[in-house]
Amino acid sequence: MSSSTALPRHRVTMLDVAQRAGVSKASVSRFIGDDRALLSDAIALRIEKAIDELGYRPNQMARGLKRGRTRLIGMLMADIRNPYSIAVMHGVETACRRHGYSLVVCNTDRDGEQERHQLAALRSYNIEGLIVNTLGKHMDELRELQGERPMVLVDRKLEDFHSDIAGLDNAGAMRMGLVHLKARGYRDVALVSEPQDGTSSRNERISAFDSLVAQDRELRGTLLQTGDELHSRLREYLDAPGPGPKALFCANGLATLAATQALRALNCNLFEDVGLIALDDLDWYPLVGGGITALAQPTHAIGVRAFECLLERLRGDTGPAQRFDFAAELIVRGSTLGKHR
Repeated sequence: MSSSTALPRHRVTMLDVAQRAGVSKASVSRFIGDDRALLSDAIALRIEKAIDELGYRPNQMARGLKRGRTRLIGMLMADIRNPYSIAVMHGVETACRRHGYSLVVCNTDRDGEQERHQLAALRSYNIEGLIVNTLGKHMDELRELQGERPMVLVDRKLEDFHSDIAGLDNAGAMRMGLVHLKARGYRDVALVSEPQDGTSSRNERISAFDSLVAQDRELRGTLLQTGDELHSRLREYLDAPGPGPKALFCANGLATLAATQALRALNCNLFEDVGLIALDDLDWYPLVGGGITALAQPTHAIGVRAFECLLERLRGDTGPAQRFDFAAELIVRGSTLGKHR
């Protein structure tokens, strides 16, 4: 081995610090813990000097486990690739950092078996609390974990599961979108949604759309689902006679992408032949045609509120479960400014 090759560096321990400072290991433990006030100024100064000279770095995880505090928050995500999930997660992480916590994120990829594995992993990390955005494939495990530590839901409710939840006011967002479309002159609206799979937010949006259209005699509503048949179903919708100008109401970002691709494949003039409004506001929306009108979700605020709920529970709040519904923000672009106006 070359003489210039660096040798492995000995990991400095608490015992090394104690020997250098000429004190007990217990005194060093008090110095780096919460009992520094029990030490005399002279001993504290010797320990501090020894730590600086040796470059000692305490094992924060071990200290946390010893006190029953890890300062770790777990977050279970159904699909980390979804832009909504990323944005909410950033809000949670920002709030965690502000209060001295770290975030451990596990992704289930919408897979039930992965959800089971990830819940077990989060338990092994000794998290202090958990934020959940998932379909809840394994309710027994979730309930067991909730019995051990506080839990808050994001976006998706779980049936017969009593927990705080932070998310969008879905009914309010659907109402806002339909009011805008009607004011722009659209009368024949198709809701484009991913297939119903038990996701509460998806169900709430479809239910609100059906209810609102049924209450308005001037509007006609149609439900289209993403997937292999979207192209043909969209063609049928566009060709069928209706009560007035047509518009698509896309229930999330993935539905918006699928609908926009289908419209291009059908050689539609974006957005002259048909209007379009989307729930969620993604970076690429302003780049399509004259821009896609959006109902932006306050994702950062939702993430922050989810953590704040959890923090209140960690501090002893035992009140009834609360629901925090955030309003969407309407951002008007060219996709709802058709020729008919």
